[in-house]
Amino acid sequence: MYSGWVIHSSTQTIFCVCVAEPGKLWVGSVVIDCKKFDEMIAFWQAALGYELRRPSSDDWALLYDPHDSGPNIAFQKDPNGPGEVYWFHLDLYSSDPQGEVERLLKLGATMVQPAREGEDYVTLADPDGNPFDIIDTTARGFKFGQRRS
Repeated sequence: MYSGWVIHSSTQTIFCVCVAEPGKLWVGSVVIDCKKFDEMIAFWQAALGYELRRPSSDDWALLYDPHDSGPNIAFQKDPNGPGEVYWFHLDLYSSDPQGEVERLLKLGATMVQPAREGEDYVTLADPDGNPFDIIDTTARGFKFGQRRS
């Protein structure tokens, strides 16, 4: 992790800035909660030229950039539509999830859902309360969306 100090020009407040080491944390997927599941998949697949990673389940689908230049777009079916608090969230992939969770908590994130047995993610919230997930790319032979070395 790289760190340094930043002084806010108007308030003269000093902030410690901690930045992830390259390759340790990246946007892997943008996850969209939706009512019109099949329609949303078809729309974004056509709009972005993305491909379906694997056949979607009844409530989950993942589109990927076949040119490997953009993040995945995932769709989570919710009969009630987008959640009350948010419409979508980021999945941030990490090769060092524990270290990144600790770093992000120090930066002001809050824990929403800690790691659970059998799950490959932790849910945090940004300072405004918007949730995002840290996905453990080392868990269970993770393959899709893995950043190349």
